[in-house]
Amino acid sequence: MRRVEKLRTNIFDRYFGYIMCLPAIVLFTLFVIYPFLKGFYISLHRWDGLGEMEFIGFKNYSFAFADSTFWKTMGNTFKYALVTPILKNILGFALAMLFVQKLKGMSLLRVCTYIPYTFSYVVVGVLWCWIFNPTFGLLNGLLRALGLEGWIHGWLSDPKVALWAIVTVDVWKCMGFHAVLFMAGLQGIPQEYYEAAAIDGASSFQQFIHITIPQLNSTIVTSMLLAITGAFVNNYDVVNVMTAGGPYHSTEVGLIYIMNTAFQQNNMGKANAMSMILVACVMVFGFLQLKAMTRDENYE
Repeated sequence: MRRVEKLRTNIFDRYFGYIMCLPAIVLFTLFVIYPFLKGFYISLHRWDGLGEMEFIGFKNYSFAFADSTFWKTMGNTFKYALVTPILKNILGFALAMLFVQKLKGMSLLRVCTYIPYTFSYVVVGVLWCWIFNPTFGLLNGLLRALGLEGWIHGWLSDPKVALWAIVTVDVWKCMGFHAVLFMAGLQGIPQEYYEAAAIDGASSFQQFIHITIPQLNSTIVTSMLLAITGAFVNNYDVVNVMTAGGPYHSTEVGLIYIMNTAFQQNNMGKANAMSMILVACVMVFGFLQLKAMTRDENYE
């Protein structure tokens, strides 16, 4: 009996970790792996979403590659995904450096900076549509009050400006979240490092370069990856609410065009093919970004 109980205990201990991971694996399979494989399967067919599927192989991919509008939207997507993570992290880091200072009213400033992150992109988009409104918007009203009439602009109606106006909104919404990440990282750096560096005569800039940045490496990588993922995944809501991709496709990102292809043109096959292309581009982009940020700088 003791041998049987010992054997059961050993088996339970051996597979306990797998058992605990099983629910997560099942959910990941149902909501990530299966939809991805189903999307790839649909991309090989001509389908309007209601009738029977017609297998056409990789023709949908050929149609997607030949679609100039799709590649314009992909260009907008990568502009969005390149600029927003950089701005979010630079501004978030600057705010974090301010937040760790023991100044009066700093707690209130932290809360006010973080609050926009708790709003949905729909709410933020509607709010900033009012701010950017060329007739009664707060931004143009402020410029007019300051005597800067030459800066008054149709922020969401000018194809040269509209995308960057939306980028500004996304950065404003999320920089508080990244500031919190960096603040946690800064507070985790032992003060003894700075004290020893000061004794050795290191300047504040040298301490920042040789202590602060290396100690925040993992935080920087995490923050950048979260920002990049958000830039690719969360751009649909804010763009759709603020401009719906206009004017003249200047703010239309890949997700907007894919959704329009699927539900307005009723071309599910091509939409899923474009989704597969977008996923592949994001995976390559994310892999290169991760390798660049986590490379061993001491490696020769």
